[in-house]
Amino acid sequence: MKTLILWVCIHLLALGVTPAFSQVIKLGTIAPEGSPWHETLLEVAQKWKELSNGRVTVRIYAGGVAGDEKDMLRKVRIGQLHATALTSSTLLEIIPDIEVISFPMLIRTDGELDYVIEKLGPEFEARLAKKGFKVLSWSSTGWIYFFTKEPVITPEDMKKRKLFFWGSDTTYVELLKNSGFNPVPLAITDLLPSLQTGLVDSFPAPPTAALLFQMFALAPNMTDFRWQPLPGTTVISMRQWNRIPPDLRPLLEDVARKAGTRLQKRIRELEQEAIVAMKNHGLTVHAVPPEVEEYWRTLVWEKGYPVFVGPRFSKEMFDTVLKILDEYRASSKLKAQSLKQP
Repeated sequence: MKTLILWVCIHLLALGVTPAFSQVIKLGTIAPEGSPWHETLLEVAQKWKELSNGRVTVRIYAGGVAGDEKDMLRKVRIGQLHATALTSSTLLEIIPDIEVISFPMLIRTDGELDYVIEKLGPEFEARLAKKGFKVLSWSSTGWIYFFTKEPVITPEDMKKRKLFFWGSDTTYVELLKNSGFNPVPLAITDLLPSLQTGLVDSFPAPPTAALLFQMFALAPNMTDFRWQPLPGTTVISMRQWNRIPPDLRPLLEDVARKAGTRLQKRIRELEQEAIVAMKNHGLTVHAVPPEVEEYWRTLVWEKGYPVFVGPRFSKEMFDTVLKILDEYRASSKLKAQSLKQP
């Protein structure tokens, strides 16, 4: 049998024919089936299959069946998965400096977020590549807002609440406690029953998630300021990426990048749609005066700076992001002033 296989291979090479390349990429995501994130991955998978004439196929494990983000990151590292979608809260385990983007109340608008990623994205991608990960696209799960059983406008209001905290990040818990809040670390699967029993009475979440899982029904008040953005990336192991023929890689990457850009736009539209839908079903959105929002920011920065800047991510990166934001805000102010001129 071995002689026959060798004979076939020799004759194929003699005819100038090589065995067809084919690759199945196993991709895990916590995004549920039917969600915009999952639909975007299906779109990318279909286009990759078409562009490669079936040589590259993507098998998607959605809804957390491959584990949570940390489980999937571990599986990519050992080769059980080849790719996954990760938020910044997990990416920081690979490159800690990326957490600066999600530092509470630092980045305030979509424009600021896009500008920071435009400026720093290539550096983060280069660092991830050195760690063995190729970035296919950037996206986001949206902005984090507070949802509460009783109205919360000031930090003093939040200090009276029992705030759900997903996971066991001791540094983040320390930040919340130092700010005078009462975080209750739990698994995400415990949130709904904990709201029902009163173990917690508030939680941070993107509006899309609050609507999708109907969590807002048990905490029908939303504080109207953005606590933090939650950007993320879809990554593939560099080892697996390099197995794809070089002529295909730019085409496949272009598809993924464009899909990520469209998804980002769609998520922002869905966020506003979700808030409207929840308001139509009993959600009350509480405005926060600018001076009160600044009070929140001052409190969080005073308590968060010493536990995050240095111990968690570098002061150099924090200062770099501040400089980029100052640049963007100054430019935006000049544009606004020019528009006012006759």
